[in-house]
Amino acid sequence: MKDLLVHTCCGPCFVYPHSILKDTYRITSYYFNPNIHPSMEYMRRLETLAGFCSSAGVDLRVGEYDPQVYLRAVAGNENDRCRTCYSIRLNEAARFAAEKGYDAFTTTLLISPYQKHELLNQLGVEIGSHYGIEFKYWDFRPGFRAGQERAKELDMYRQPYCGCIYSELERYAKKLNTTMDAVRGNNRESRTTG
Repeated sequence: MKDLLVHTCCGPCFVYPHSILKDTYRITSYYFNPNIHPSMEYMRRLETLAGFCSSAGVDLRVGEYDPQVYLRAVAGNENDRCRTCYSIRLNEAARFAAEKGYDAFTTTLLISPYQKHELLNQLGVEIGSHYGIEFKYWDFRPGFRAGQERAKELDMYRQPYCGCIYSELERYAKKLNTTMDAVRGNNRESRTTG
C-alpha cells in the first residue's frame, strides 16, 4: 500500500476523499492553510479535522500557521489570489511529502465545485515535478454533497466561506451592505429628528 499525503483544507472536505482512498492508500492528512482568516476560524477548522482524523484513525500533521505569508503574497494581486493561495499550499504539501518520503500527494480542494480544478491540477503537477513527487488528481466533485451530508451527520463544523479574508468579504457583502444602509439610514433620521 502506498503512502499518500492529502493536503486538507478542512474536515468536511476530507470526509469523502478519505472514504474512497482509505482502502488503496495509507493516508496522512496535512493541514497547512495560512490563507484562513481569522485565526479563530483556523482553529475551529483544525479542531474539527483533528476530531475526524482521531475517530477515523488517520495520521494528522499540521504545518505552521502564519497568515502574513498569504497576505503578503496576495497584496496587490487580489484578482489572482486563488492561484497564489493554491501555489503556497501545494508547494508546502509537496515539500513536506517529498521530505517525509510519501509516494504522492493530493488535496481536498479537489472536492469543491467552487475551486478551479484545471489550475489546481496544473499547479500540482508542476510543483510535484519540482520536488520529485507525484501529484494525484482526482475529481472528487461528484461526492461533494454526500461528503457534506456525512459531515452534517457527524456534527462537524462546516464553514460558511472558503477561508481567506477576501472570500469572507464576498460571502457576507450583501448582508454587510444591507446592515450599513440600515445603520446609515437610522443615523440620518436621528440627526434630523433630534
